[in-house]
Amino acid sequence: MHQESHSSSSSAPDPTPEPATAENAGTQPAPPSHADIRRWRQYLADERAEAAVYRELAQRRDGEERQILLALAEAEGRHEAHWLKLLGEHAGMPKAASTRSQFLGFLARNFGSVFVLALAQRAEGRSPYGTEPAATPAMVADEQIHEEVVRGLATRGRNRLSGTFRAAVFGANDGLVSNLSLVMGMAATGVPSPVVLMSGVAGLLAGALSMGAGEYVSVRSQRELLNATLPTQATLTAAPSLDIEHNELVLVYLARGMTREAAEHRAAERMGLFSCDCDPSLSLQPEKPPTDDHESVGSAWGAAMSSFCFFASGAIVPILPFIFGMTGIAALLVAGVLVGIALLATGAVVGLLSGTSPLSRGLRQLAIGLGAAAATYGLGLAFGAAIV
Repeated sequence: MHQESHSSSSSAPDPTPEPATAENAGTQPAPPSHADIRRWRQYLADERAEAAVYRELAQRRDGEERQILLALAEAEGRHEAHWLKLLGEHAGMPKAASTRSQFLGFLARNFGSVFVLALAQRAEGRSPYGTEPAATPAMVADEQIHEEVVRGLATRGRNRLSGTFRAAVFGANDGLVSNLSLVMGMAATGVPSPVVLMSGVAGLLAGALSMGAGEYVSVRSQRELLNATLPTQATLTAAPSLDIEHNELVLVYLARGMTREAAEHRAAERMGLFSCDCDPSLSLQPEKPPTDDHESVGSAWGAAMSSFCFFASGAIVPILPFIFGMTGIAALLVAGVLVGIALLATGAVVGLLSGTSPLSRGLRQLAIGLGAAAATYGLGLAFGAAIV
């Protein structure tokens, strides 16, 4: 019993607490710094603004696109809740969103076009959460996925307008560059300003008509080539008369890319040997009539009219100073400035729609356009033959 008592007493915990040390003291998370609070509040404001953008766009959509946009807004709401929880009492009054987010909101409220989605794609791709310690891995992954989701939505819009848009951009750019080059080349030869003006007008009309006709022929030919690849309904009418011993209908389906098993099954259906859809995985019935799946090509008349109008609108810019009575170097300088602004604008639009930097695309257009005009002006000086 003595041993039991001794053992029991020796195993009892020592009632005297150990002194607190750095090792056993509880650690509390450090309070956020002023820089953290400022940064988190900006994230909070941007998440709210982006969620509002997606909700605005959803109001202009229906069906699947609407559901996707609302899901994106819901995800941004989860990110907003994360920053609210971290900020706690430091959340304060709502902070203004970044200029980029405010601009996106303005476009979404007033336009709701593919430009908004293209800008949103760039915004999602430049998310700072990858280097933000306070952002969770799920938030980082969300932003990466959001970029791809918005890219898919923006691609739908790009496909719907790419044919006409391509003609419009190329037409405007060609009008700006070709007529500025023509005007500068003529002016460099020393001809009077009225001759320069008439040359510019002739270049405008000739170029616009040529661009319109060329676009019509180009798009019409492309659509005809694409339509030639669509299957016809010959299989429906010819099947009953085919020789089952030499079933050439199988060759049709093999040529369309089916496996032999699927092709033989489909041919048997067409010839009435199967009265039921015995294997839906092999059957592609009913055979649908040809449909126009070539949205991205655009219509021939749409491309022609777009190219004509935009070429003319671009080609008139270099001759505006001459129309208003300016002459000499002053007229050329003003024409160069006006064309430069227009080239920056068209390049920025291309950049927006392609999801790349508007500034870099604008500067590229500017460099190409003014470079061509400068080269033509140099050739005019070199020839230096005044027309009397």
